[in-house]
Amino acid sequence: MISEQTKINGFILSSVSLGLNTFACLISCIIFVIIIYHLYYNHVKRKDKITVVLCGHIYLTILIYSSILISMNIRAILGDLYNQSFDSSWCIFSGYLALIALTLFYMNFLNQAFYRLIRIAYYQNRRFQSLKLYIILPFIEIIILTCILLCFVIPLNGVIYLPNDHFCYPTPANIPCILSEAVIVYLCPLCCISFIYIHITRFIHQQRNIQTLKIKQRQLRDLLITRRILIIVSLLLILGIPALVLIFMFIITGEEHPLLYRIGLFPVSVSQTGLSVALLFSIRQLKNTVLNLRTTKTVTPVNRAMQMRTIIGTQ
Repeated sequence: MISEQTKINGFILSSVSLGLNTFACLISCIIFVIIIYHLYYNHVKRKDKITVVLCGHIYLTILIYSSILISMNIRAILGDLYNQSFDSSWCIFSGYLALIALTLFYMNFLNQAFYRLIRIAYYQNRRFQSLKLYIILPFIEIIILTCILLCFVIPLNGVIYLPNDHFCYPTPANIPCILSEAVIVYLCPLCCISFIYIHITRFIHQQRNIQTLKIKQRQLRDLLITRRILIIVSLLLILGIPALVLIFMFIITGEEHPLLYRIGLFPVSVSQTGLSVALLFSIRQLKNTVLNLRTTKTVTPVNRAMQMRTIIGTQ
């Protein structure tokens, strides 16, 4: 039986998570729309298009995943207040969808790391620097990851309804399922991302003494951006630790913390909110693209005023 204090703590966690996820959803939606606007009207430089497209994928994934988390937070709050049950096929489906969205979220960071590896260390390979490749890559990954995840999760009945939390999510009681999900969704992508960025950093340091000044300056900029993104990836790794610790404690002791799922999802909400803002200031191409909207809006009236003065002066 859950104590009243535990219910209050769970309600507070869900309420704060709801605010964080709402903020992340709004920010990612605004930035994604701005990115689409600039790409549609061809305002992005050709050399920056792939980077901006990859950022667009990340913000779209944040938008989808934060929307799913908002739905889960609302169900948890309503369940705490009115003791409602949300056990349905849609609830189970949203649990599977959350797993796929989270996996795609990490894979988008892996795609970004792979592109930087090609652009910096293997820049002569033009086949992997195609814009069309990085546009269709997430769709291919969705198909592959969905098949892999569902092949493991559905036979093991991985996603179930949690009556104390009022939403559907994988349960650590199903140890084979939760371990396979942790490896596929979390560990494999983050290990690959870390390996790629470490390789990029070592490559730049090794090439520093044999390059021209212009190439050195470009590589220093790439190194700075790489370090910023590596810090972001490190935060992703750290924010996933609380859930992993609680899961391993459950596996060892056999006792499940009553707020296991809400504590585990709270750092995810924090990371979604932080990433939606941090990416904007960490990636120069994205920052220039988003700020370009404000520049075009403020410059246009000035240009019109100058044109009017020219017309009046000629009359």
